Amino acid sequence: MRILFMGTPEFAVPSLTALVQAGHEIVGVVSQPDKQRGRGKTVSFPPVKEKAAALGLSVLQPQTLRDERVLAALRSLTPDVIVVIAYGKILPAGLLTLAPHGCLNVHASLLPKYRGAAPIQYTVMNGETEAGISIMKLDEGMDTGDILAQARLPLDGKETTGTLFNTLAVLGKDTLLAVLDDLDTYERRAVKQEPEKATYTKKIDKSAACINWRDGAVTIERLLRTLDPQPGAYTFFDGKRLKIWSADVVPGKNVPAGTILEVTKKFFTVQTGKDALCIKEVQPESRKRMSSAQFLQSHRLTAGTVLTEGCGVDRRRENENERS
Repeated sequence: MRILFMGTPEFAVPSLTALVQAGHEIVGVVSQPDKQRGRGKTVSFPPVKEKAAALGLSVLQPQTLRDERVLAALRSLTPDVIVVIAYGKILPAGLLTLAPHGCLNVHASLLPKYRGAAPIQYTVMNGETEAGISIMKLDEGMDTGDILAQARLPLDGKETTGTLFNTLAVLGKDTLLAVLDDLDTYERRAVKQEPEKATYTKKIDKSAACINWRDGAVTIERLLRTLDPQPGAYTFFDGKRLKIWSADVVPGKNVPAGTILEVTKKFFTVQTGKDALCIKEVQPESRKRMSSAQFLQSHRLTAGTVLTEGCGVDRRRENENERS
């Protein structure tokens, strides 16, 4: 099958690789433009572009898809179907009907639940017991198209956004290949979404990364996993950011939220708004991730210290930096 592939981040790479290995003809790859990152303005290539180049595929990186010249160039490739995986922009109507089989999208949720940009993060943050993949025929709405196939994945409550991202990328690849192997049948059996059951996601604001110890331990523990690997949830210790990567929910005491309850050689425990968290992995400012045991070898924590100050000031500082 002649496929035009559209995708940008690492999530789309397993599917692109699998399509080539399965013998499909990739007539072109469309990815977001390169970005400049860091103070040195180093040019960063999208993961899909890097993989496409390694596979010897032609890559297009248009600034906009709403240019008729771009659509004409894509039309000249005569794809049978367009596969879209986390491309990063809403497709114009002219592109949706460009190929005979339209545009197939691999979405990382069991639609109509968790439409939008951050389905994996919301799955972790809300403590869902299952995740999944939906193969959908794109229309002009946001993740509103007919569903061709879904695959479910049970969760154990230990997943981070990073680990679930990787697992769903593979599940998405496998489900996509199955659909393409019998596309006509899947199209005939496609079902419409139930809009009354739809929920939506949006990119999580970086201000959410500052831990509010007045939240319950379960909520905070889910936040840690939601923001792993990026950007990481943090608190303050000795006036510096301390990222908290991993913790277990344990019984607490009747003391103010943010109070350190216990310090051992291997861990320290912090009271929250409900229950407490036994901190297992941290990252001091300008350092690498480390176990709490490693951290405690060079940092002196004492029971009774309160880790509540700094977040409000830090958020105001970030807002000021954004305005300047």
